[in-house]
Amino acid sequence: MSAHSTAADRRVALVTGSSSGIGAAVARRLADAGFRVVVNSARSVEAGRALAAELPDAVYVRADVSDEAQATALVEAAVEAYGRLDLLVNCAGTTRFIPHDDLEAASPEVWRHLYDVNVIGVWQTVTAAVPHLRKTRGNVVTVSSQAGVRPGGSSIPYAVSKAAVNHMTKLLAKALGPDVRVNAVAPGLIDTPWFDGVEGADAAKEHVAGAVPLRRVGRPEDIAGAVFDLAHASYITGEVLLVDGGGHLLG
Repeated sequence: MSAHSTAADRRVALVTGSSSGIGAAVARRLADAGFRVVVNSARSVEAGRALAAELPDAVYVRADVSDEAQATALVEAAVEAYGRLDLLVNCAGTTRFIPHDDLEAASPEVWRHLYDVNVIGVWQTVTAAVPHLRKTRGNVVTVSSQAGVRPGGSSIPYAVSKAAVNHMTKLLAKALGPDVRVNAVAPGLIDTPWFDGVEGADAAKEHVAGAVPLRRVGRPEDIAGAVFDLAHASYITGEVLLVDGGGHLLG
C-alpha cells in the first residue's frame, strides 16, 4: 500500500470456505498482499474466527453458500464491512468418497447435496457479487478440481459437479466481460484435512508423489499462489488452470 492510499482504497477479497485447507491458504496469501479479507465457513466457526483474528485486516462471516439467502447475505456483509468488493474466491466445496463402480452408493441424495454446494453455491455467490465486482472491475476465481477435467476424483458426483463448475466458469467469463473476469483453478491431489481418516488416502498420496512429473503431492499454498496469479492476470478470463504437478500429462 502506497503512502498516499487509504484503507478505503485497499482491495477487498471474499474467500468462501476459508476456515481451513486451501481456502485458509488463499486468505493468508491475499492478506499478505494487502487485501482486506472476508473469511467464511458454514460450520467451522471457531477456526474461521481464529483465522480472521490472525490476519491483519479481516472479518469472519458464517454462511452456507448452498442457501441462496445466506449466499446473498454473505456478499452484502462483505460490502457492508469494507465498502467494496474486488475479488470473489469460491473455495467452499464438499465431497463424498465413493468408489466409481459403486453406483448405488452415489444416490440422488448425494448428487443433490454435492450440486447444492459445489455448483449452485458458486452460482448464487457469483450472482450476488457481480453488481459489486462490476463497480471495481473485479474478478472471480473458483477452486475446481482436476476431477472435472480428467476421469477421476473422490466420487462420480463430485467429479461431475466440478466439470459443471469448469463450464460455468467459461460461460460466465463470456457473459460478464469486459467488466468482470472469471477463472478457475483445478487442483490435483492436495494434502488438506479433507483426507484425514479417509481409507486409502496415504496410499493415494504416495502414488501421486511417485507418478507426477514434479514428484510430490500439492500443498494448499500451491493453490493459493495460482489463485493469486489468476486474480492479477488482467488479460486472462475463462481459463481453467490445472495445478496438479503435471498429473494431467500422465496417460
